[in-house]
Amino acid sequence: MSTESAAVAAAPATAPSLTAVFVRLKLSLLRNGLRQSTGRTVAYVASILVGLLFATVVVLGLIALRGNAHVGALTVLLTGILTLGWAVMPLFSPASDETLDPTRLVMLPLRPRPLIVSLLVSSLVGVGPVVTFALAVGAVVAVAHGPAATVVGVLAVGLVVLVCVSLARAVATASVRLLTSRRGRDLAVLSGLFIALGGQAVNIAAQRLGRPDGLSVLEPLGNVLRWVPPASAISAVEDAGRGAYGRALAGLVLAALALVLLLWWWRRTLTTLMTSPDSSTLQAVEKDSARRSGTGERGLVRLLPGGRTGTVMLRTLRYAWRDPKSKMSWATALGLGLLVPVVSSVQGNGSIFTSFSAAALLGMQMYNQFGQDTSAFWMVASTIATPRDAYQELRARALALALVAVPYVTLVVVGAAALIGPWSDFLEVYGLSLAVLGALLATGAVASTLFPYSIPSEGNKNVAPGQGAIAWFSLFGGVVIAAVLCSPLLGLTIWLHLAGLHALLWVLLPAGVVYGVGMAELGLRWAAPRVARRLPEILSAVSKG
Repeated sequence: MSTESAAVAAAPATAPSLTAVFVRLKLSLLRNGLRQSTGRTVAYVASILVGLLFATVVVLGLIALRGNAHVGALTVLLTGILTLGWAVMPLFSPASDETLDPTRLVMLPLRPRPLIVSLLVSSLVGVGPVVTFALAVGAVVAVAHGPAATVVGVLAVGLVVLVCVSLARAVATASVRLLTSRRGRDLAVLSGLFIALGGQAVNIAAQRLGRPDGLSVLEPLGNVLRWVPPASAISAVEDAGRGAYGRALAGLVLAALALVLLLWWWRRTLTTLMTSPDSSTLQAVEKDSARRSGTGERGLVRLLPGGRTGTVMLRTLRYAWRDPKSKMSWATALGLGLLVPVVSSVQGNGSIFTSFSAAALLGMQMYNQFGQDTSAFWMVASTIATPRDAYQELRARALALALVAVPYVTLVVVGAAALIGPWSDFLEVYGLSLAVLGALLATGAVASTLFPYSIPSEGNKNVAPGQGAIAWFSLFGGVVIAAVLCSPLLGLTIWLHLAGLHALLWVLLPAGVVYGVGMAELGLRWAAPRVARRLPEILSAVSKG
């Protein structure tokens, strides 16, 4: 063998480009995922069509607004909303993209810098980046006037797409261990509430834009977002078209600086993630040791009463925090209870009486108490032997709910009085709200006793098959009865107003407190002996499904 042949044979084979490998890996994951089921293929194709349709409509709308004096404020606002979506979506759907989890690459001999480049390039493959690119192009076309603005627009489109993708990757990497844990998966349960709040915000914005002043209402917000990257890059296009080259350069520099900082943050968290051990096991051991030594109790636990009452209260609060369906129910009640007064105020037809929603929605959490325990209720049932045991169980559950509801109702009513007014109605509204809460606690305890139903542990259903009628009758029947129970206090309120005795409206606050506590106590005492007698029936009802 000649010397040249030996040298060629000894030369190492050229390693394939890491970026190309990751791009092929992303394409393979997409292709293999679509092969798993027809439903997944249909859903993916539908998402592509919906995304492209949405992008087309928005881009055409932006092009139609080209030349409008306020289109610049609209484009920076759309860019800001788009960036926010990229930031929060990894938190709500961590399992939607398997390449978002860098822990799968921990055992590979890869350096952070080339790994980040490869991950960034592969992240540009997908529906999201294409839609983002289209929206950025539409925003640039809407505000670009002249050759200078066109050149700046090309740079702006690239910066917007790269900043959005880098932001999503950095957030996903920084929180990957949380996202793959039980608490992280619970965030996906809250995505529905986030979408509902976002949808209501879009509805309010659309109503505002439909007014005669139109897009001009966006100018104050647009003046702020112009300096927030990557919206600053879109604003730079408009500035370049007007000849304000200094402002245009500043906008591009801000977007580029944001990209550099995001890449630095991403690299730092990625390095930490791939070189440090997962401490979840150590934390679990530490918590277990603290629990055994008696030093694990802290915070709220120390404030709860002793005995069965404190134990049941703690269990109820932990269910509300840890169980995904209970957490979703509580989060929806808390979110909507606050949203109703705010939305009514923003729409211009607000009333302080809309704060009743806080007491009503949280009070309804008392319904189907035993069904919320699912199949674990048999452990609770084994501790109930007498009506006194049942009373202590129900009372502790009501106290746990009141521990959250009373401060929350106070906050919402105070906020409604400050935001909507008038303060002169605060005492009567607060008193009536506490009465409503007490009446719902009472009817909730009764309904939980007479009409229990099962909540499936798996899936998205909140009622087991065949028990839908029981659930509807329990909830709406109980709410109607609670309204009837509050009618004496409501009648007193109306009489005081009609008689012109506004100076005596303060009486409704202490009356509401006493009435609410009294109604709750009567409901609990009426339900307790029936729980003890009907325990086998309740256990059978909540164990179905």
